[in-house]
Amino acid sequence: MIAVATSTRADWGLLTPLIEEFKKQEIDCTVLASNMHLMPEMGLTIDEIRNAGVEPVVLPTAGDSVSETLANSTRAHGEWFAANKPKAAVILGDRYEMLGVAAAAAINGIPIIHIAGGTVSEGAMDNAIRNAISQLASLHLTETKKCAARLENMGIDKKDIVVTGAIGVWNTLNVPLMTREDLQESLGRQLPEKFFVGTLHAATLDNVDPQTQMEEFIAGIEGFMEARPGYGAILTYPNNDSHPAPLIAQLRDFESRHPESIIVVPSLGLRRYLSAAALSEGVIGNSSSGIVEVASLGVPTLDIGIRQNGRERAVSVIHCDATRGAVTMSLSLITTPMIKGIAAKRVNPYFHPDTPAVMTDAVKSFLNR
Repeated sequence: MIAVATSTRADWGLLTPLIEEFKKQEIDCTVLASNMHLMPEMGLTIDEIRNAGVEPVVLPTAGDSVSETLANSTRAHGEWFAANKPKAAVILGDRYEMLGVAAAAAINGIPIIHIAGGTVSEGAMDNAIRNAISQLASLHLTETKKCAARLENMGIDKKDIVVTGAIGVWNTLNVPLMTREDLQESLGRQLPEKFFVGTLHAATLDNVDPQTQMEEFIAGIEGFMEARPGYGAILTYPNNDSHPAPLIAQLRDFESRHPESIIVVPSLGLRRYLSAAALSEGVIGNSSSGIVEVASLGVPTLDIGIRQNGRERAVSVIHCDATRGAVTMSLSLITTPMIKGIAAKRVNPYFHPDTPAVMTDAVKSFLNR
């Protein structure tokens, strides 16, 4: 049996096809659900796991601070690893609580299979955490050849690295998308005539506080909407890298001032997110999904601020500073025919055919060593 750790809506959405491929190839796995999945104020996304036909092991880890959550994650996963001794632990990405999972696995002698190591996101503490997990891992499933090369430069043996492509891109190309009517029914809201899909997380290495970041983001969208009637946005909650309550309150206030144009939801889930993005004028904010997955949907991305600095990106991804004026101006840019035409070509450096199958074959080979 192998353990698969998940702590947020984002990593679960990415892991879903891998879990399904594990089942197809008769790899016994147990899903460990923690942190944001168990928080009602963040959408209680453990329901998404159960709706996928998976009954996870529930490990409550959310604390009153990042440090407390990290400590809780280390303790809870460490106790479970010690009691259950899985053959390996699958960890995706760079969330701070995943550093606790990795430490707990390493201390208990559980090999780590790390997905998406070697990526760069210079504007968040995730960057250092991702590299730390890579150093603890035994098998590395990377998104691109450049990511693999970075791991080699960190001293990791080439034989332990497999380039698989990004699993989120596989989702983008294979998950059945909803129609506009179905999406409206699911949200219980009439969609604006034209809309963006956005998420703004805290850029944890920025010297601007998260509430100011959110204020500028909202003001930038508002400035664009004033000049371009008929546009709106579907906005999702930020994660809990910093205290999310004030940021959520800012989003809800924005929605209350523009009830016909702004829709705020805690989490869209995988299918609704991809469907909304595909129907949108573009994806905006600073989530990695806008850079990794959205290029394969044929719509542009506006990457805001420093959080994703250094990450490989398609030409359909436009960057701007995290100021209201820059956001307003850049929203105008991504709605131009030129940028829409570039995005429509769907050139994505993260694409690789059959990513879940390639990952699963690599895991089977590793387990058989």
